Amino acid sequence: MDYKQLGKDVLKLVGGKENVSMLTHCATRLRFEFYDSSKVDEGKIEQLPGVISVVDKGGQFQVIVGNEVQQAYRAIQNEMGSERAGGDSNKQGKNKEKKSLISRLISVISTTFTPFIPAIIGAGMIKAILAILVLLGILTEQSQTYFILNTVADAAFFFMPVLLAYGASIKFETNPILSITIAGVLLHPNWANVLASGEALHFIGVPVRLTNYAGSVLPIIITIWIMSYIERFAERVSPSIIKFFMKPMLIMLITAPLALVVIGPIGTYLNDLVALGAESINAYASWLIPMLMGTLQPFLIITGTAWAMTPIATTQLSKNGYEMINGPGMLASNIAQGAATLAVAVKTKNKQLKQLAGSAGFTALIGITEPSLYGVTLKLKKPLIAAMIGGGCAGIYAGLSGLVRYAFVSPGLAAIPAFIGSNPMNIVHAFITIVIAFVVTFAVTWVLGFEDPTEEEIVSEGNKKQAKPEDNEPSVSTKGVKVASPLSGQAIALEEVNDDVFSSGLLGKGIAILPDQDDVKAPFSGEVVTLLDSKHAVGLKSDNGVELLIHVGIDTVNLNGEHYKAHVKQGDRVEQGDLLITFDRQTIIDKGYEVVTPVIITNHDQFKTIELVVGKQVSFGETIIDAR
Repeated sequence: MDYKQLGKDVLKLVGGKENVSMLTHCATRLRFEFYDSSKVDEGKIEQLPGVISVVDKGGQFQVIVGNEVQQAYRAIQNEMGSERAGGDSNKQGKNKEKKSLISRLISVISTTFTPFIPAIIGAGMIKAILAILVLLGILTEQSQTYFILNTVADAAFFFMPVLLAYGASIKFETNPILSITIAGVLLHPNWANVLASGEALHFIGVPVRLTNYAGSVLPIIITIWIMSYIERFAERVSPSIIKFFMKPMLIMLITAPLALVVIGPIGTYLNDLVALGAESINAYASWLIPMLMGTLQPFLIITGTAWAMTPIATTQLSKNGYEMINGPGMLASNIAQGAATLAVAVKTKNKQLKQLAGSAGFTALIGITEPSLYGVTLKLKKPLIAAMIGGGCAGIYAGLSGLVRYAFVSPGLAAIPAFIGSNPMNIVHAFITIVIAFVVTFAVTWVLGFEDPTEEEIVSEGNKKQAKPEDNEPSVSTKGVKVASPLSGQAIALEEVNDDVFSSGLLGKGIAILPDQDDVKAPFSGEVVTLLDSKHAVGLKSDNGVELLIHVGIDTVNLNGEHYKAHVKQGDRVEQGDLLITFDRQTIIDKGYEVVTPVIITNHDQFKTIELVVGKQVSFGETIIDAR
């Protein structure tokens, strides 16, 4: 494969060097930002030999190439001129294409809510478990054990402004500790005492309209956005000799009163207005929102707008203990995606597609639909239409029956407890919604059919259009290869990784590890063939020909090597157990990045079977992949 020519072809199809505002790369993909995205021919890029896939995500246009991405990057860099490879900051600031208001709003919601999601998922599942225990008569709502556990679950929702303040500080690039402090001001118990007394409150003569900010969403997000500008002002006017204490004083002295007197009440009004609008629609047409979510959820995922309804859903959860905006429709859509994909697995005569669809379909039923969507239904088209029909039909039933979700988890068979609550019929309606989504979608997929690809097409598309090994390259040992764990931590299925490129298997087969230590060690004896400047990913080749990618974290290329230290360099010989990389796990997490680490055999097509160890704690040196 001529990766130099590939790089030149990609540059031409993205509109030439004049259209590239920024170009970087990670272990497997080229990452572009453009001045004018309309000049990019995505379809032709995806058809180029050597291109695995194309993803437009997180404000970056990503061209997935695989382990040889550096060759393509260097070719583009040479064409552009090295001084522009990282982007022309001056030109970028003036001419870079502005995103639409909707795109910017979705970006704010996504970045703000991402660090917060684990807390409300955990809290929501505790609520679901409590509902099960009450239903089974093991606990009563009057028991002290129930009181304590319910308080634990309520904490994430009560202190939602504090958690959102952290995510908003990342998005708006302002001080996270001061942001959390401002959220603490809004939740201070003094305001509850004033509210209870009914006493009027004024600040320098201006009346303060106090409200209960527990569980609110918009007030703190708007406050932190404005605080980011106040921080820049404070930075500019504070003399350097006293900046250490004057800057935070000014930020708090200006932001906190503004939040209480102006921003908070306006944000609360907007928050209530949005929630009231959704509840009004639900009151007059309860089927409408679940039907739209059940039908259009795949497009929301593809376009990155699936976050749009999250603020309303979390507000409903915090105030009512349940929500009907996201969960019911998403349950219908996720099950429908799984049904369509499993129908493909049953009907196709192509062995590779059958294997891919079977795995992705099961994963979608559990609640993770990206492998199913990107790997099967979107490519075959008709199954996607069937999934939308089935999801819409099930969504109508979910809305008419009044189905609600009591916990913030990705709806699917694994999240059934999230639909157990005060209404004992709710779980029944959830099961009926699942049955409708599955049966209707499976039947429609079977009737509509699809264009069954040939084995050659699957090798080209499903095996990611990777170039085959040259005749003079060493072949993989036929005796089988065991890959030891390069990290200590929890081994999980690759499908659970929050990155479509990894979870869909585009780069190869393997597992992922949630590390509990900060070291990455060599899983076998061999050579370091790739080590990025960002030091977050390393490519190895074993003595018997296995090509392995270890990718520490998701989107951590954006850290530019910060919090990572490499102990080897490209071309080094390593023995099993040698230290490759160390990283500051907790700091990376605090900055909003996931440290889950995919460990992938990129030349998996040279093996007949690959056995994976998942769902357990693994230690350094323990076998996690057995390839034969």
